[in-house]
Amino acid sequence: MSGLARQAVLRSLAAIADRDAAFNCFTSVQPERALADADRADRTGAPLAGLTFAVKNLFDIAGEVTLAGSIILKDEPPAACDAFLVERLRSAGAALLGTLNMDEFAYGFSTENHHYGPTRNPHDPARIAGGSSGGSAAAVAAGLVDVALGSDTNGSIRIPASLCGVYGLKPTFGRLSRRGAFPFVASLDHTGHFAASLDDLAHAFDAMQGHDPEDPAMLDMPPAASVAALADNGRPLRVARLGGWFASVMTTEVAEAMDRIAAAAGADRTVDLRGAEAARSAAFTISAAEGGQLHSERLRTRPQDFDPATRDRLFAGALLPAAAVLQAQRVRTWFRDQAAKLFAEHDLLLAPATFTTAPEIGQASVTVDGRTIPVRANLGLYTQPISFIGLPVLTAPVAVAGLPIGVQIIAPPWKEEAAFHLAIRLERMGELMVRRAGSAGKPSG
Repeated sequence: MSGLARQAVLRSLAAIADRDAAFNCFTSVQPERALADADRADRTGAPLAGLTFAVKNLFDIAGEVTLAGSIILKDEPPAACDAFLVERLRSAGAALLGTLNMDEFAYGFSTENHHYGPTRNPHDPARIAGGSSGGSAAAVAAGLVDVALGSDTNGSIRIPASLCGVYGLKPTFGRLSRRGAFPFVASLDHTGHFAASLDDLAHAFDAMQGHDPEDPAMLDMPPAASVAALADNGRPLRVARLGGWFASVMTTEVAEAMDRIAAAAGADRTVDLRGAEAARSAAFTISAAEGGQLHSERLRTRPQDFDPATRDRLFAGALLPAAAVLQAQRVRTWFRDQAAKLFAEHDLLLAPATFTTAPEIGQASVTVDGRTIPVRANLGLYTQPISFIGLPVLTAPVAVAGLPIGVQIIAPPWKEEAAFHLAIRLERMGELMVRRAGSAGKPSG
């Protein structure tokens, strides 16, 4: 009789074969590797035996070409070794199923990939999954895998987590290694993950921690307390709701969900994080400039091989004057101080992850309160200011009628466990979408 881990992989492989054609989550499926991982975990009794995972197609997998959602990289040599986080999960017993669709070079919020097609939202295949880690969120939401790795520069974990109705964790900048993950904006890139359950999210987070001296962004901090062992300890949490910029535009569904979550969390105070609009503009500036410089040689020699929308944004970024980038960095320092003032009085802050539920594929704009809001540029409205200063965020899926949305539970640096505490509390109150751990291969609920 096959072991627990092999059975889990076989369920995932069957689910992928049965349902992925409808959603376009995977860019490659690797059954032999997954079964070998599972058999090894069954033999050794590894802690994550029975957990299946896949990775955004910018994480290195030994022997595979890392495409980062592009065609430009397809002739590059295969990766010599696994990315740090991939190796950590596999060493802990999780089985790797393959790679997942994304926006080209992680520059987008919708995963409507010009080369590999759009990833479709499992709650409604006519709608986007969000991006740039859309394949990751959708694979979890569709029950194809338990956990999926993603990256978040301006919201690329939190936006698809919100639109697909799954948990997403963007840890503190420097908490998890980025080694072996194709970069976008070195000063803003975070690695993180998605899961359908808090248990799976926590166990994977525990397994992935550990200092990596080869990632210069990592600080030599001790690992966080084991969040998988956390329970709601009943300690009062000082929770506030962000107003101002973070309540400037949202659909009725989002507004009602935020009211309910704030009440359940005891967030009876609304506070203003000063300078959020300027921080978002500065994040755009730094993203465009660093991304443009990273791809400058490819833009010069192979412009025709880019998604035209990505190419145009990168070209514009490469031409930004240094003075604009310097001013954006000054805004970053000032804005970090504004957040620190709020955290002197509060343990956690709440904000919507997206201002709307998932738009339709190809939809150019959303109308909210009579205002026409362009979709692609503005899905990061409420996520960009937060990642700009590296704060940890747990995005929790809110139980709503119809399409899901997510709430950002924002913590001070290195305090991910506080966000987990509140999520556990909200889940037990019945305020969040819940699916039990180890449910890959079963339809999402």
